[in-house]
Amino acid sequence: MIAQFNNFSIKMTMKQALSASHQGSCDADVKLLRGTPSIYKQFHYIPTDKIIDELSEYGAWSAEELSDPEANKERIIWIAACNIAEDHKK
Repeated sequence: MIAQFNNFSIKMTMKQALSASHQGSCDADVKLLRGTPSIYKQFHYIPTDKIIDELSEYGAWSAEELSDPEANKERIIWIAACNIAEDHKK
């Protein structure tokens, strides 16, 4: 499954998406996904500034918060997982 953003996309399986888009805190599940080789490798091809641009559009994080590239990867993985899971429900 693919979550399409403005300047990049994130691929993950439906199982992965559902594992990181449930009720309650998803932090541990997102961290686990970030370390999965199939997810981790994708970030070699996504410029850090493109992730910041995407996250900035949500207006949920300050400039200081967006200065942490690892946290940004987790944020975008979480959003991708939620988008994929939501698209699956339609």
